[in-house]
Amino acid sequence: MKKATLFLLFFIGLVSVGLAEEQQKWKESRSSHFLIYYNQAPEDFVKNVELLAEEEYETIAQNLGFTRYEGWTWDQRAKIYIYDDQEHYIGARNISWSHGMALVKEKVIRTFPTAAGFFDSILPHELGHIIFREFVGYKSKIPLWLDEGVAMYQEKAKRWGANKLVTKALAEGKFIPLKQLSQIMLNDNSDQATVELFYAEAASIVYFMITELGDYRFVNFCRQLKEGCRMDDAIHRAYARFENMNDLNDVWVKYLSP
Repeated sequence: MKKATLFLLFFIGLVSVGLAEEQQKWKESRSSHFLIYYNQAPEDFVKNVELLAEEEYETIAQNLGFTRYEGWTWDQRAKIYIYDDQEHYIGARNISWSHGMALVKEKVIRTFPTAAGFFDSILPHELGHIIFREFVGYKSKIPLWLDEGVAMYQEKAKRWGANKLVTKALAEGKFIPLKQLSQIMLNDNSDQATVELFYAEAASIVYFMITELGDYRFVNFCRQLKEGCRMDDAIHRAYARFENMNDLNDVWVKYLSP
């Protein structure tokens, strides 16, 4: 995986730029939960975006076990802006190497028709960020691995393929424990191996928490974070047998070990 692609995941939800869309004229397509804006994008692409966005809207909440969150209707609908091409997309002050990005709090997604992996990766990933942060709140102190792990859980390939890399890291003594993972701050100087392992572990631990420990416990864990609990306290309240993050880490490692 190219480093630029990996850092796209890091910047999603963290980038805050002016809404250049408001200065342009757009055609509009409306669905139950989305407003899709475009100009010269092919109509069939716009329709596919609309259909998949609605499908992912329902699927992501089910994946996470979130049965109650703020509905996206009428003026609360999320907005998807489809630029004509990559040149117009970059011209609107989006990151030059990215194929899509989200403004999480504003519920805005930006992309263009030839964006690589938009339907399989970018759209579910970014919607995952938006729905997750909407559920836990924007003031909650959440480590990057949890935010990214939830978003990556929406990408089937990332969800199912992460454990292989993490297991390899365990065997080679390169595994990063959760406490240390929570302190990692990625930037342009981070080496590719660290970035790849960070995202693999993020996807793996969230997969483990949801599928092996139970989505209802994961929902409770997220509720504790929403109420302002520290990570260790939220883990203990949702997973009574774990006192803190170290206990969660140990059980996760045991699950991954042959």
